[in-house]
Amino acid sequence: MQILNYINGELLAPKSGNFLDNYEPATGKVYGTIPDSDSEDIDLAVQAAKNAFPNWANCGNETRAEWLFKIAEGIQKHFQEFAAAESRDNGKPITLAQKVDIPRAISNFEFYAKAITQYHSSSHSMEGKAINYTLRQAMGVVGCISPWNLPLYLFSWKIAPALAAGNTVVAKPSEITPATAFLLSKVCIEIGLPPGVLNIVHGSGGSTGTAIVSHPNIKAISFTGGTATGEKIASIAAPKFKKLSLELGGKNPNIIFADCDYEKMLTTTVLSSFSNQGQICLCGSRIFVERSIYEKFKKDFVDRVSLLVPGDPSDSATKMGAVVSKSHMEKILSYIEIAKNEGGTILTGGKQRFVGGRCENGWFVEPTVIEGLSYDCRTNQEEIFGPVVTIMPFDTEEEVLKFANSTRYGLAAILWTNNLLRTHRLAELLECGILWVNCWLVRDLRTPFGGVKDSGVGREGGFEALDFFTEPKNVCIYFGNN
Repeated sequence: MQILNYINGELLAPKSGNFLDNYEPATGKVYGTIPDSDSEDIDLAVQAAKNAFPNWANCGNETRAEWLFKIAEGIQKHFQEFAAAESRDNGKPITLAQKVDIPRAISNFEFYAKAITQYHSSSHSMEGKAINYTLRQAMGVVGCISPWNLPLYLFSWKIAPALAAGNTVVAKPSEITPATAFLLSKVCIEIGLPPGVLNIVHGSGGSTGTAIVSHPNIKAISFTGGTATGEKIASIAAPKFKKLSLELGGKNPNIIFADCDYEKMLTTTVLSSFSNQGQICLCGSRIFVERSIYEKFKKDFVDRVSLLVPGDPSDSATKMGAVVSKSHMEKILSYIEIAKNEGGTILTGGKQRFVGGRCENGWFVEPTVIEGLSYDCRTNQEEIFGPVVTIMPFDTEEEVLKFANSTRYGLAAILWTNNLLRTHRLAELLECGILWVNCWLVRDLRTPFGGVKDSGVGREGGFEALDFFTEPKNVCIYFGNN
């Protein structure tokens, strides 16, 4: 597969003529190339977006909604091709791409097609004197940069509200997982999306990403990825007074009290620990269990996790696939060694998994459960972003709050209890942007999504995303006599 940039409605090679290798995680082999784009390509994309902006911004909410519905229909038309590409490019089981990633991408475009027609602003009456009303206006050209873990899912999560609000977009998918963004380009060509409205430019973060963030004609940046990269983006964009939305890392606590629905908790905790090989920013990687059920949980959880065997992602029976790259696999394995050095005990997993057949050279890691670590050790403080969780007991609410809130991150938390008063107490005190109680990854797209502390700035989802991609303008009309 030779991937090309999508600029001004056309598929183009990078100006430099340079390409990067694209690897299949399950085999460890190159299976295609992607553009190694630079500032010249971004300049071309920005100019196309600038030219398209006036007509797109002024065509009306209903017309833009119709285009978003057409994009959603185009993805649906090629559903199996998208799912297969996502699985191959990312290493995730094809069933996960079919059940989660591609349906959610379709839903993102459909949701914002509907949301923009319901979007409203406020008015304020100054009785007998004046009326104030607020306009929400598109900003112009905006930049969207998405990560590799949920490639089309999160790519569309940014693009859809930006387009719905009337902006034109220059977007960069991760260079590690570019395939479904390329297929999205083809859908846009197929449906005849006006040239320049959406431009998709491929390449590395250091070259292509930096060119987007620093471009003087890009008014806002929406980024999802690692906290260190978010810091770099902020250092470039903030002095230029660009609007920033940063959804960054997480080290999420999963807090389990003895009064929970045990079987539901156990089944869900396996999912919240190891879905997508633990490569979801919302996974619960630190599991805290009330001491009275700790030993039972440990045995039952380890028994369940031991049944998760990584395998060929293209096999519909596979529940765990490959991690996304060789370097990421090495990072995960290095943290397992750190955990051992910190006194941790590996209860299951802890090694690279060698899968036979076509996947004999693929990048697989066994699902790993570790106990015996302190709450403030490196393993429990730093984001691993892989199939590795730690478990430890707690005795009181105060103690587990201390454990849960101890990291620099504050993205999500999971709470298992049937005590309503405890739920409200902890909901107020847990330092996170999202709290799931007796569930995980139940998502209403109308709700705000994002974190506190080093997990990010701003919120995505619902009208919050439309607020981000528009500028408010207050209009005051005076009608008083004096």
